[in-house]
Order: sequence, then structure tokens, then C-alpha cells
Amino acid sequence: MPKMKTHSSLKGRFKITGTGKVMRHKAHKNHLLSHKSNRTKRVLSTQPVMAPGDVRRLKQLLGQIK
Repeated sequence: MPKMKTHSSLKGRFKITGTGKVMRHKAHKNHLLSHKSNRTKRVLSTQPVMAPGDVRRLKQLLGQIK
């Protein structure tokens, strides 16, 4: 059976922590930042943990990324 390939577009979007949790980025932090408050930009820069329902599918697509 061939090796399972990593989904290339997901490599830069998600990160798996040492304990196996999947971290993601928040939306609305790429451009048009001049009218957003400093507090909003600070809150958007955090990396929340993915919802448990999506983790199993994401780990399968990410394959060997750790």
C-alpha cells in the first residue's frame, strides 16, 4: 500500500502541538488593519485550538506533520 501524502495546502494553515492538539489561525488579520482597534488585532493574533469534531479529519489529512 502506498504512503499517504500530506495535504499540501493544510501544512501552513494548521499546526499540531506536542500533545496532539491542532492549532489554527483566526480570520480577518491579513489586510485592512488600519481601521481595526489594537485590541481587535491583538485578539485576532491568538491561535485557538481546533474544535474536536474537526480534529480527526484534519489529522488524517495532515498525515506525518507534527
